[in-house]
Amino acid sequence: MIYRAIIWLLCISFVNAAENAYQPQHGDIVFQSLPNPWGKDLVDMIEGATGSPYSHCGMVIIEGGKWQVIEAIGPVQMIPLEAWQARGRGKKIWAYRPAEKFRKYIPNMVKVMKKDLGKPYDIRYRLDSEDIYCSELLYRGWKEVTGKPLGKLVKLHELNWQPYRKIIVAIEGSEEIPLQREIITPRDLAQAHELTKVWPIPETQQ
Repeated sequence: MIYRAIIWLLCISFVNAAENAYQPQHGDIVFQSLPNPWGKDLVDMIEGATGSPYSHCGMVIIEGGKWQVIEAIGPVQMIPLEAWQARGRGKKIWAYRPAEKFRKYIPNMVKVMKKDLGKPYDIRYRLDSEDIYCSELLYRGWKEVTGKPLGKLVKLHELNWQPYRKIIVAIEGSEEIPLQREIITPRDLAQAHELTKVWPIPETQQ
């Protein structure tokens, strides 16, 4: 009886652990806070200018029967989901899922993004260059397939850019700040009405 009770408790523990873990789906868009040493100035600027912990993002896909994340981190690449999550600060992950009516676009979106594999990271965050940054990869892939934007483009002057003037000047190689430059930030991508946050599970759904 004691043995059966132990087995039962272990089974319950495994079930609870599974329920309390992120359950990925093909096409989920995931966000993380990059470790500051990875690119301290850039990470601080992205998070500080947007007032959000999201400094990086990618899309979860099935590749060769395994969960991968396609991302633009320099260069555009695919990385195992487990390794992607482990890289984030505190191994924390946020996941957003496209609404059901948009899921039909995901296969073609993945094909479009794969065309960018190997492209270098765009440290200047321009939408009109061959180089590409994380949220731009997803934004461009979505727009090419659906014909519509994912999230809202913002101009640099709309962000809290002032504390990061020195970083911007160093990146641009000029004292002239491109205040009218349009950017799709991880924060603004996550706020797209086509997406629903699925992890961590919102308290109202627990």
